Amino acid sequence: MLGHVAAGIDGSPEGMAAAHWAAREALRRGTALRLVHAWEWQPRPAPTVPADMSQRSWAEEMLAQASDSMRAAHSGLQVLTHSVADAPVEVLLAAAEEADLLVLGSHGISGVAGFLTGSVSQRVVARSPRPVVLVRAGECTADEHFSAVDGISPDEIPETPYRDVVLGLDTNRPCDELIEFAFDAARRRAAPLRVVHAFSGPSPYAAIDRLAPENDPELRAEHEGAVVATLRPWREKFPAVAVTETVTEGRAAGELIHASAGAALLVVGRRVRETRLGTHLGSVAHAVLHHAPCPVAVVPHD
Repeated sequence: MLGHVAAGIDGSPEGMAAAHWAAREALRRGTALRLVHAWEWQPRPAPTVPADMSQRSWAEEMLAQASDSMRAAHSGLQVLTHSVADAPVEVLLAAAEEADLLVLGSHGISGVAGFLTGSVSQRVVARSPRPVVLVRAGECTADEHFSAVDGISPDEIPETPYRDVVLGLDTNRPCDELIEFAFDAARRRAAPLRVVHAFSGPSPYAAIDRLAPENDPELRAEHEGAVVATLRPWREKFPAVAVTETVTEGRAAGELIHASAGAALLVVGRRVRETRLGTHLGSVAHAVLHHAPCPVAVVPHD
């Protein structure tokens, strides 16, 4: 069942923020929204389940209320619902398999910009066959747009420009799926695309007389040339997208977290690979999922 955006909801504020973000994305794509809820029977239901209701009844009512909320807030949106009594990770992975995109909520870190993924979200992101977007509680339409004049909400003026889409690019392993996702996200929003490439200098033992990376024009030019060459075919494919490149020496995760401040969306990749401990998320994706202050899209690739 392709042609829709799926959102995993659990009755939490994070889940509702994810559902609203997914609803806006579905409208941008001209597709349906599918709300997915997984529940497992427990001898002691969660505190969110009313004492006079079964877990199944509560799940059905919660989905119905969320569906009504999405339709009321997003005119013209087609909303589907799906409730399954099974392990959440497996249900969400199955939902991702059938969707164009899966959106999940993420718990906030009190007092710290950014958010912390729970065990379910992190395991889904690490194994999903399709892109997954993580959204914090409280994320709303206004956070995707620049401030409107006179403080008018973007909900009242939909044409208020979107904030930048930020792409983390590794020129050593460029990935078509990742780059296309970022360009397409920027195109759908008529937003600028900011491409960030961070590089590390050579080992201090490799060439003692070599300049420090920040003072080595040849090394910087080499990386800048690789970024330009990697993006050239995508600029031609998406001519309407305004692209800026930032090439900097440093740790990729830190540079991306810094660049994501004030962005509408941060897009990073995840290599599809297995280790002895199972699926691997990757250090950069792991870091930005915990600390980026905007929604993060993780795109799997070979």
